[in-house]
Amino acid sequence: MQKTFIILSVLIISFFFACTKGPGSGGRATIKGKVYTHNYNSSLVLQDSGYLGAQKVYIKYGDQNGVGNDVDTDNEGMYVFPYLRKGKYTVYTYSKTFQNNQLDSVVLQTVTISDRKETAELPDFSIITFKN
Repeated sequence: MQKTFIILSVLIISFFFACTKGPGSGGRATIKGKVYTHNYNSSLVLQDSGYLGAQKVYIKYGDQNGVGNDVDTDNEGMYVFPYLRKGKYTVYTYSKTFQNNQLDSVVLQTVTISDRKETAELPDFSIITFKN
């Protein structure tokens, strides 16, 4: 009898921890924001600025390595990552640099979703582009 109770207890505890899910897709929360650009020409003169469409924005779930998902901004610079669970997220995009032979730099923000139906709106990303 006691052996059965111990086995049953272990199974219940194992089931409980197996059902606990961390950050990632499959929930009801949302992270959203916008990307704002300062667009320079090849002489490094500011040409225009505004919200940027078709910019890739990436999300990383918790402490995982690599990209969890990516989206493109719409014509008004808006991005949305829907269907997220509670947890910590890193949202990032890339910006050009003014130095020659430099790779694009990462611009990132972190956010913690603490309510299963939360909508977290991040401050605008401010990036540099070189489009003529």
